[in-house]
Amino acid sequence: MSVLHEYLLLTKPRIVALLVFCAVIGMFLAVPGMPPWRALVFGTLGIWLASSSAAAFNQLIDQRIDKVMVRTAHRPLATGHLNARQVFVFALALGIASMLVLVLWVNTLTAVLTFAGLIGYAVIYTAFLKRASPQNIVIGGLAGAIPPVLGWTAVTGALHPYALQLCLIIFVWTPPHFWALAIFRRDDYSRAQVPMLPVTHGVVFTRWHILFYTVLLVLVTLLPVLTGMSGLVYLGGAAVLGGAFLYYAVRLLNPPDELYAMKVFSYSIVYLMALFAFLLVDHWLLPPLVPSGPPPVPFG
Repeated sequence: MSVLHEYLLLTKPRIVALLVFCAVIGMFLAVPGMPPWRALVFGTLGIWLASSSAAAFNQLIDQRIDKVMVRTAHRPLATGHLNARQVFVFALALGIASMLVLVLWVNTLTAVLTFAGLIGYAVIYTAFLKRASPQNIVIGGLAGAIPPVLGWTAVTGALHPYALQLCLIIFVWTPPHFWALAIFRRDDYSRAQVPMLPVTHGVVFTRWHILFYTVLLVLVTLLPVLTGMSGLVYLGGAAVLGGAFLYYAVRLLNPPDELYAMKVFSYSIVYLMALFAFLLVDHWLLPPLVPSGPPPVPFG
């Protein structure tokens, strides 16, 4: 059981759960009623497997960094409970299984986009961007923002601008979310020689960037209403959630204590989950404020 627990830790289950949650919301938003069971079940499974594979590859590539950071020192490779070969085989098996599930029982477009997201996070972000630029989380955030697009294409087999709006929301949400954590863990990143923004440009500079991105995020979350994807229920929820996020970001400029950055980080997770929940509730309860939207883009 302890070995199974170590393999479970490789998949970063809490992070993957949030990604899969956003993907499932994308599935439900793609159609008027319930999504087809085949797409819902196998799409969720394939996306979960791919996300878990990316998480394991991330730990394989980051094993040196993980050993010197307090936040990650408990990970299986850092503790020596698993070795690099075991992690590589496990990550590769999950990745292959995810592609087989998506190609055989979902559709090729979702498989291609999922594979792109896996490579984007596990290779482009982890192996290169993370070590190359303090804007690493901004550029690499696209890979983590793709799950709702995957959910949408799993159901429809086509890209749609509405799905890209969901991706944009997560993309803009990622920097203030992660930089709040990076402020609190800046000594970790400095010790690991990872050029996170608080390490390279200082805490005050990072706090202002969190505020700027939070303002941008609040504006971006209005797009589903402006384009006719969502209605008043979502608008009210987004306004309340966005107002609270702005409050946290403004107070972070002069925080009451060192732990306040983690409060911002924790709220950002609640914010994203609640925002997507409001999207789903609005989708089921009320028609959009704008009756028509752009057509999907077929694949193949």
